Amino acid sequence: MKNTLKKIEKLQILRNSMNITYKNMAELLGVSKTYYWQIENGKRRLTYEFAKKIASIFNLKPDDIFYEEF
Repeated sequence: MKNTLKKIEKLQILRNSMNITYKNMAELLGVSKTYYWQIENGKRRLTYEFAKKIASIFNLKPDDIFYEEF
């Protein structure tokens, strides 16, 4: 659970650093604001394909956001 929180925090930090709202992210990803909020808050599982879409918004690879080295 602790790693999940780190990943979520990293995604929120990235989104906030670019002044992108939940609504903006949802629009960029082609989903509802609620759906995106659930992803970012760990209420919905994230598929690899969706992780790639999110990462592309930040010009990153999914591992840069969603993978924590131990």
